[in-house]
Amino acid sequence: MSTVEGDSGAASASASPRRSRLFVVLAGLYLAQSIPSYLIAAAIPPIMREQGVSRTAIGLIAVLMLPLVLKFLWAAQVDALRPIARAHRAGWIFITQTGTVLAIAALAFIAPTDTIAFIAIGMVISLLISTQDIATDGYAVRQLSPRDRPFGNAIQGGAVALGVVIGGTMSLVIYHHFGWAPMIWTVAAVSVLPLAAALAMGESDDRSEARVAPRPSLRAFWARPEACEALIIALVYRASEGLMKAMEGPYLVDRGVPLDIVGYLSGGAAATAGLIGSGLAAILMLRLGAAGVLTLLGLLRTLCFALFAAHALDLVTGWPALFGAAAFQTLIRYMEIVALYGLFMAVASKAQPGTDFTVLACAQLVIFLIGSSIAGVLADQMGYGALFALAAVLSLAAVIFTRARLRRQSAAAVLAN
Repeated sequence: MSTVEGDSGAASASASPRRSRLFVVLAGLYLAQSIPSYLIAAAIPPIMREQGVSRTAIGLIAVLMLPLVLKFLWAAQVDALRPIARAHRAGWIFITQTGTVLAIAALAFIAPTDTIAFIAIGMVISLLISTQDIATDGYAVRQLSPRDRPFGNAIQGGAVALGVVIGGTMSLVIYHHFGWAPMIWTVAAVSVLPLAAALAMGESDDRSEARVAPRPSLRAFWARPEACEALIIALVYRASEGLMKAMEGPYLVDRGVPLDIVGYLSGGAAATAGLIGSGLAAILMLRLGAAGVLTLLGLLRTLCFALFAAHALDLVTGWPALFGAAAFQTLIRYMEIVALYGLFMAVASKAQPGTDFTVLACAQLVIFLIGSSIAGVLADQMGYGALFALAAVLSLAAVIFTRARLRRQSAAAVLAN
């Protein structure tokens, strides 16, 4: 073996453990956010309803989404400030996760019917999780190589799926058998475990980079054309999804599907899609690239929307096709997040990775929520069939637009080189 070959083999051997360790750390970090998120979003609302809390009061829980939408406002501070001398993003994650565990434990001292106290504690948890997410995404952008980005984002999708199972399903099972306080203490104890991931983070010292680079800011994001281009793509690509997702469950119920089946369909599909779809999307990203994957998924998404429209217009009948389309939509949604997040990572600056990634992630969430908020109004005015058909048309238009913009970017990159 030549010296060059020997050096290459040694480098590959040393890189493999570091790569595996990074993947394990990212899994722990993303799971740390997912468990409390689904405790609040998936487990506690039905418990409150069972305890007699009004639907109006439960609806106020939606305010806890605000930090997830607005976290871009303080993302630059997370990129710029080092809370612990020798730990930048690890310091943020350790502090926020510790605070999250304590806040979850505080829920054990209130009744599930105390809506005001729950929303107050829930807002603290949401702020901590949102801040932690900025630091985690910034860490992922800096540490993942271009080839490993799809796998890093697949790990995030898988962690979300496990978060659904642990924070949502497991919590409800524990509550059913043992009650409120044991459920809360169990989730708090489980949430301590991801702190090990924060302690295992291997961060390069970026203080020398910070001294020469401009201070992280939203203005720096807007000054970069490639970042603005990714923002436009994110907004257009996800514009149709809120219209469809918000009315999918109500449509199934209005068509006579029992609530328990709707619950099994959405929950089971989410867990399965998160684990299987995320990994499949990572493999496709390596083979087809972002443009190819987003085109493929967008076309499949359009077909699912069209099938719902045809069913609502009585052109297609029966539940099997509808259930298949609903489950497949969930799979597609997890897969496209892997592709979109890979695109976000590619354009995020190393000088302010958390800021750039967070702006793009918030933008795609905002457009999804806007669609969700107007979907009911449009369904009342247009009917399900017309609403789903509109979503299908917007989805197809988004695919054409996104593919054209990404291909133009690729051509410009080739010419630049």
